[in-house]
Amino acid sequence: MPELDDRYLDALETLATALDDRDVTWALTGSTSFALQGVPLSPDDIDVQTTEDGAYAIEDAFSERVVDPVSVSESERIRSHFGAIDLDGVRVEIMGAVQKRRDDGTWDPPVDVTDHRTIVDTGRVRVPVLSLDYEATAYERLGRSERAALLEEYSGE
Repeated sequence: MPELDDRYLDALETLATALDDRDVTWALTGSTSFALQGVPLSPDDIDVQTTEDGAYAIEDAFSERVVDPVSVSESERIRSHFGAIDLDGVRVEIMGAVQKRRDDGTWDPPVDVTDHRTIVDTGRVRVPVLSLDYEATAYERLGRSERAALLEEYSGE
């Protein structure tokens, strides 16, 4: 079983239970996902990747806990429908319809998380996560080679 702080396990249980009742396609990404898959990292938040509609559905499901309303957010290399909620002191960042910028300046189509998901059992709840293989490739594309190498190291285990 993954070793995560109880606050994170509580937040994941709250999140997964609420989303089980809704038609939302989602998966964890980032440090919490990596820790659940055996990468030795200590997360400081929970990152959820979903569809455009999913981002707004998650925001709606936790409307009393929104700290950053979902809206379009764009940086040099990535854009999404981004927002955040607070689940018992744990920040949960929501990223819907994530797109990465190609070298020619155009945008990839939004990532379909169902193509890259696997399930982790926390002992309390089953949680969809993006596979380490996929994440390593995504980090490499974003120019984050050190993180990509770490993920590749653990992806075969």
